[in-house]
Formats: sequence, structure tokens, C-alpha cells
Amino acid sequence: MSPIAPDIPYASTDSIQRAARLIEVAKQPLVLLGSQSTLPPTSTTQLVEALEAMGIPCFLGGMARGLLGRDNPIQMRHCRKEALKEADVVILAGTVCDFRLGYGKILSRRSKIIIVNRNKSNLYQNSDIFWKPSLPVHGDPANFILQLRKILPSSYKCSNTWVESLREKENVKEQSNKIKSLESTEMHLNPLSVLQTLEEHLPDNAILVADGGDFVATGAYVLRPRSPRSWLDPGAFGTLGVGGGFALGAKIVRPECEVWIVYGDGSCGYSLMEYDTFLRHKTPIISIVGNDACWNQIARDQVPLLGSIVGCTLEFTDYHKVVESLGGVGFKIDRTNVDQIKSIYEQASDLNLHGQSVLINVLIGKTNFRDDNSGFAVLLVVFLCVTTHDVVDIGTDVSNDIVFIPLVADAEKE
Repeated sequence: MSPIAPDIPYASTDSIQRAARLIEVAKQPLVLLGSQSTLPPTSTTQLVEALEAMGIPCFLGGMARGLLGRDNPIQMRHCRKEALKEADVVILAGTVCDFRLGYGKILSRRSKIIIVNRNKSNLYQNSDIFWKPSLPVHGDPANFILQLRKILPSSYKCSNTWVESLREKENVKEQSNKIKSLESTEMHLNPLSVLQTLEEHLPDNAILVADGGDFVATGAYVLRPRSPRSWLDPGAFGTLGVGGGFALGAKIVRPECEVWIVYGDGSCGYSLMEYDTFLRHKTPIISIVGNDACWNQIARDQVPLLGSIVGCTLEFTDYHKVVESLGGVGFKIDRTNVDQIKSIYEQASDLNLHGQSVLINVLIGKTNFRDDNSGFAVLLVVFLCVTTHDVVDIGTDVSNDIVFIPLVADAEKE
């Protein structure tokens, strides 16, 4: 018995031609690629070739992270909100206008919006409030990009001036993040510094499994997936606890790869016991736990909004000792041995290469990095909108990488 073949819609020739006409005259086009753009049958290699041939700057989200590798000149990682305000044509390829795009509010009303999705209802999600599609295309996003490249003149190339203007903003933000990583925290380590050191260490075959709130959100600004399908996360609704299962699956499918779970200390509790599975089945995994003894993604909004941290506090638990008790290797990093952080990362990779599973428990402090992101407040206002049937302007400044909405105990958004 074979799996039921998916019914994949493809864009009509007319819609592709209309999109090509918009792109040809655009001065500042932009592409946002979501998870759906990485689905078969179109290969990611073909998709990348088409994107690079057009030279249109891209932002990647969800499973599309890593599609363009670590340092592709057309990929932008920061200042997405500003780029969307300046763009005259935006292609949403497998990206939907939900909370991750401020329900469409961060799209400019002056922009022509081409949205491509396999799901027809997603083409109009939250439309006619803050945004409206100029060209809705019911079809496979990756195939659409390939066909768009074929219809455009072979000489077409996006303006380098536009790409460079976005790159300048990227460089400024990168430098700002580096300066931020040098700041001291009241206690323990700066999470930005911890993650930047990890980014420098990760090998080209690394697969990153994101399972957490605040620590993972910070990591989205710093960690750069190396290749297509090398970033796995809980998806739009932040279903914490996927880390162990996702990592196990990734290692079984790609045994030659170094699989890292990026845990928050809250989410770690959901699948920490999977280390027993990793060890019994000889599927070596490495994880790093950003341990701030707090459901910090919730606390960021709950404390200023409600004046209480109730339900958000944890302990600086020795998660590494749990792994040691199961037969794995555990490391703890804090201010007493921070000078060894690079060495510990290297030891973890070497142990993993020789079949051992490792957990690195890093005690981190709190910073004001990402303080302007809205989480709990968004959920509260959405709840009010649903219960009162009113449309409320919440003025949310949604970040370009990962954003979070709390669901019971924590939150994760793309």
C-alpha cells in the first residue's frame, strides 16, 4: 500500500504572466518564502537557482530557513518591516498574513501583493482589513517561482541598488547585535553571546531543531541554518515539546548530520527524557539549553501588562545531570567556566561524532534584546477581538524572524 498522492494545484499561465508583468516594472521587489515553498515535487536546488537568477531579495520563514544557505547575497534576515514598507511588489510564496505579518498591517498599501498558496483560503486570510491581495494565485509556490523565472526575460535581474540598500541595513543590525552581545547581564551569561559562539562553531552539515520561547527567538537572529531543510521548529502555534521527536527523526533520516536541539529551559522539560531513546537506539543528539529559570517569553509581556510574574518562574535546574544519569554526557556553562565555551562546543561535537548524546546546560541572564516584540499582549487583544467581535488596532511591531504568541505556558511564532 502506497501513500495517497497529494492533490497539488499549479498556477495558471495567465496568473504567472500577470505576475511577470508586475515584476518587470518593479523597482524594489521582495520575496517572502514560507514552509510551503520547500515541499516536493519541486526540488530546492531548482528553486534556489530560479531565485538567484532573478536576484530579488528574499526573507525566509519557517521550514524555508536555510533554503539559501548561510551567506547568500540575496537573503535578508533583519529589518523586514522596513523592507516591506519600501517594496513596490511583494511575493508571498507560501507565506500567509497571520500574526507573523501583523495580520497584513506591516504590508504597505502602496505595494502590489502577489500571494501564492496551495490552500485557496490562505490567499485571503485576514484580507480587507489591513491588506488586500493584488494578485492571488492558487498554486504551488515553488513551481510558481520556477515558471515566473522562465516567463521573465532572460536578461531580467533585480536592481542591485535595491539589494545593496537592504544589505546596508542588514549590516547595521548585525553590528548592533554584536555590540548587544558584549553587554553584561545582571547574572550569568548573555544569551546573544552564547548563541553567536555557537553559530561560529556549527558545522556545514548541522541540522537545527528549535524548541523554545525566548532563547529560540533570540537564536533566530543569530543562528544561520546551513542548507535547505536544516531548520525544524514547532510552527506558527509554538507547540512546545517537539524537540526530542524532531531531532530523533532528523538523525534517523540524515545520520551523517550533526543534529542540535536549541531548547529553552521551559520547553526542555517536555522531551528531555527522549535522551533515553537517543541512547538506547544509538542516535546521538546534541542539545543546548538556554537556562534562565523562567518562562521568559511570557514574562516579557506578562510582567509589564499585569504586574505579576506568577506562573513564569522556574529554577536553574541541573538538566545536564538528568542526561548523565541516563548514560549521556552533560556540560554546565556559567560565568565560572565561560572561557571554555568554545572548547565545550568542540567536545560535544567530537563526542557526538563517536556516537554519544550530549546536553549543554547554559545558565543565561536576562537582556532587553527583543523587548519591543509583542506576545502576551497580542493574545489578550486577539481574545478581546474574538469575544467582542470588534476590530482593534493593536499597533503590533512584529519581528522579522521569530515572533511568539503564548499558548497556555509559553509561546512561539515564526
